[in-house]
Amino acid sequence: MSETGTLYGVGVGPGDPELLTLKAVRILQSVPVVAYPSTPQGSAQARDIAAQWLTGQREIPITMPCMLDRGPVNQGYDEAAVLIAEELSVGRDVAVLCEGDPLFYGSFSYLLQRLGERFPCVVIPGINSVSAAGAAAATPLITGEQRLTVVPATAGDAVLRQTLQSSESVAILKPGRHRPRLLELLRETGRAEDTLYIEQASRPTERVIKRFAGIPATPGPYFALFLVIRNRAPS
Repeated sequence: MSETGTLYGVGVGPGDPELLTLKAVRILQSVPVVAYPSTPQGSAQARDIAAQWLTGQREIPITMPCMLDRGPVNQGYDEAAVLIAEELSVGRDVAVLCEGDPLFYGSFSYLLQRLGERFPCVVIPGINSVSAAGAAAATPLITGEQRLTVVPATAGDAVLRQTLQSSESVAILKPGRHRPRLLELLRETGRAEDTLYIEQASRPTERVIKRFAGIPATPGPYFALFLVIRNRAPS
């Protein structure tokens, strides 16, 4: 009986292909199978980032419906886990591509839950969106004894309000349609002057807005975030 393959969770970073680590590139060039999240329309941003290092491997798109109902989403991970397990069981290594870092709000976490106890697993960390946004804005996220709190935009108003009032630095991820509501909460909690807004960090469409008044009070893109930094240097 052949040895089982290794499951690799490969962080491909926030968007710029040059931000992949050397180890990530080496793994991508060596595995026979790659898997990655995909929209029902076939768009796959993690694959796009890593495309230049894919040279004929078998590909397993993991179709993820864009909806809040976790039922169909979990079904997508269940089906992908079966396909990946088939490859691993016959000794083929599989690299699962994940935007940002695999274990920082990463899609790979859900496959790790399904496969991690059955097969050898190696995680290749990647640059997460918060670090990429801080770099894009050339702004320190935390220094000294400060604290950084990371919270999704989908958190309720009470959670976001308490976080903004109690933490020196806050990253609010994936604002999307919640952007108008978040702007109101930032004003209400007195954090408007502490706020930076970054879209598509490290990508050609990157945009950094350092003045609160310049942030559109309309729904925005999913791949964006607010950085709220107490006592940041004025722009």
